[in-house]
Amino acid sequence: MGHPAPIPTPPGTAPAAAPLRDRLTIPVLASGGILMAVMQTVVVPLLPDLPRLTGASAATVSWTVTATLLAGAVLTPVLGRAGDMYGKRRVLTGALALMTVGSVLCALSSDIGVLIAARALQGAAASVVPLSISILRDELPPERRGSAVALMSSTVGIGAALGLPLAALVVQYADWHTMFWLTSALGALGVAATWWAVKESPVRESGRFDTLGALGLATGLVSLLLGVSQGGTWGWGSPRVLGLFAATVVVLALWWWQQLRAERPLVDLRLVTRPRVGLSHVAALLTGFAFYANSLVTAQLVQAPKATGYGLGLSIVATGLCLLPGGVTMLLFSPLSARISASRGPRITLALGAAVIACGYALRIADSRDLWMIILGATVVATGTTLAYSALPTLILRAVPAGQTASANGVNVLMRTIGQATSSAAVAAVLVHHSSPLGGIPVPTLHGYLLAFAMAGAVALAACAAALTIPGDAPSGGTRRAREAAPGARDEALEGA
Repeated sequence: MGHPAPIPTPPGTAPAAAPLRDRLTIPVLASGGILMAVMQTVVVPLLPDLPRLTGASAATVSWTVTATLLAGAVLTPVLGRAGDMYGKRRVLTGALALMTVGSVLCALSSDIGVLIAARALQGAAASVVPLSISILRDELPPERRGSAVALMSSTVGIGAALGLPLAALVVQYADWHTMFWLTSALGALGVAATWWAVKESPVRESGRFDTLGALGLATGLVSLLLGVSQGGTWGWGSPRVLGLFAATVVVLALWWWQQLRAERPLVDLRLVTRPRVGLSHVAALLTGFAFYANSLVTAQLVQAPKATGYGLGLSIVATGLCLLPGGVTMLLFSPLSARISASRGPRITLALGAAVIACGYALRIADSRDLWMIILGATVVATGTTLAYSALPTLILRAVPAGQTASANGVNVLMRTIGQATSSAAVAAVLVHHSSPLGGIPVPTLHGYLLAFAMAGAVALAACAAALTIPGDAPSGGTRRAREAAPGARDEALEGA
């Protein structure tokens, strides 16, 4: 018995609404990105009190931040590659689950060793954004892809802006473990929502996972970031730091050699060395450096004692609220970034964003005494960050085959992470060098803060210059529409290039 012929839809009839699961894909992925950024910042208000709460030294407590940074940097490209090979939703759900397990462990323990290990588990969530962007590329039509990717990129700033005041309120008015129970519940909800609302992408890369390449990259990155993050504490000329940097050079050189000879490398270095991809990674590193100084310096500046002559003496809650307008701005400006990229190309959006960041730091240099000017300058920097961060994944999407989207975006996020770690070390070095005693305690001078702003602004201008050197990123007119309509043909062309 034959199957009945389909009944055609009458002319003028509106198409059926998309299923609820399909309509929730973007909100669920975006909420995962926000939760990841919140999880990275919630421990910050606790840092001054953790030595008392855990009985550990301040240097040991700092590893609750360092462990997350190191684990995130190592796991982002590794999990991105795993997603390309074994399924992006599967790996994304696993990353969120590890983050949730880490949060539960933090909620259950006051032992500093357990807390550091748990925070390392939470670092796996750094891969959420590149994996989500890759899923959006595979699942969405071209006309919706740009705005969705821009929103996904902005979740990093939105979550960071929300996480600090939220965590400060919980720490101030409740037991500090309550904060981790709250994030555990949100994490479990995120895992369930992702598994239910996000489809598994059919785009896969074949072959065996490059375990040797993953171990080599992990060793090199840990050596690099450990040296950068601990240089101020251990001493930049100490044998430990110099040994770590020497190990970085040797290990990454061997890793590069191995990747060029691997049949299915963890990172396709031939793709990375193409100007459109490589320069995008350079711009990501510089933008990460410029962006991160804003959060670091603003928080310290407004909390500085009034006796310094410039400080406002604000609480950690009030400090978080000062950064909140920047997070709201990132949410509001992400659609604008997508429109600029659609009309002018993501290269121009990236350059514009970096220029706006530099303008924000110019405002910070002009006036860093009045609260409204501090908030305005920080918000302008956040606006530029939105434009730049939203453009970076779009550049990568247009330059790499569909089968390498998650791993390529993972490398791009890694470069941002290295930029942020370097920014943290550089800002700390500037502020330590330009300090004066106040009540027997060294406190950064206003000149030190202004130098940090100038340094970050100069790096933002370098990011703008790097963006403008990226080869043309968007074919015009019908050519672009044809390539977007047939991504498979474009990916085959890229692989054959």
